[in-house]
Amino acid sequence: MTTLLRTEGVAKAFGGVQALAGATLKVEQGSITGLIGPNGSGKTTLFNVITGYERLDSGDVFMDGGNITNAPPQRVFALGIGRTFQLTRIFPRLTVMENMLVAAQHSGPAHGRSRFRNPLARSGGPADRRRAMELLDFTGIADHASALAGTLSYGQRKLLELSYVLVADPAVVLLDEPAGGVNPSLITHIAARIRELNDAGKTFLIVEHNMDFVMGLCHWVTVLDYGTVVAAGPPEVIKTDPRVLDAYLGTEEDADE
Repeated sequence: MTTLLRTEGVAKAFGGVQALAGATLKVEQGSITGLIGPNGSGKTTLFNVITGYERLDSGDVFMDGGNITNAPPQRVFALGIGRTFQLTRIFPRLTVMENMLVAAQHSGPAHGRSRFRNPLARSGGPADRRRAMELLDFTGIADHASALAGTLSYGQRKLLELSYVLVADPAVVLLDEPAGGVNPSLITHIAARIRELNDAGKTFLIVEHNMDFVMGLCHWVTVLDYGTVVAAGPPEVIKTDPRVLDAYLGTEEDADE
């Protein structure tokens, strides 16, 4: 398989705290890769240095063979990396549709060959609105298109954020805790949408604490502990790796940094 996204020896410190210490990660094209680890292991920090929200101290980030180390978020997004956040970032005083049109206005060139490929026309035009409704229908919240985003449930906000990211048809989607704080029926719904997108060719890197979600969805799982990768492999191997059991799966408190 082709490696679409990878980090090599990434390090990042905040004062005297070493958040990442030589983290090396790879995401194969067409895969769903999980990223797990205990509290403070560096998962969200790794997302942030990949997407340009934090500058790394050393190491490299590559996207589709090109070095994107310390590229600003706008360039990373335009190069085909979309992401959601641990705490949803939507515009609560805009309607769901207006949120989608903001996404259309800021989207870069389309990437990949999935059936969701969409070179966008003018923001707010008929093509944008059709595209927005298509994605809202896909994620299951089209009935809320005219509602203020701030009135959505937390799970629906997660679905709006996923819809928002998909507008630009990124080559790889980074999801930060898509199942966090979501009721079980919506977790099942979100997992089904991710599978369908993946079947259409979309690549995912997912940070998640819900182990049933990760182990049932991901093809490959990477485990961080103290800012470095301690294990990587298919779910059936990771579940029985003693290093993983010691570092993460055997713990009760799994809140990320």
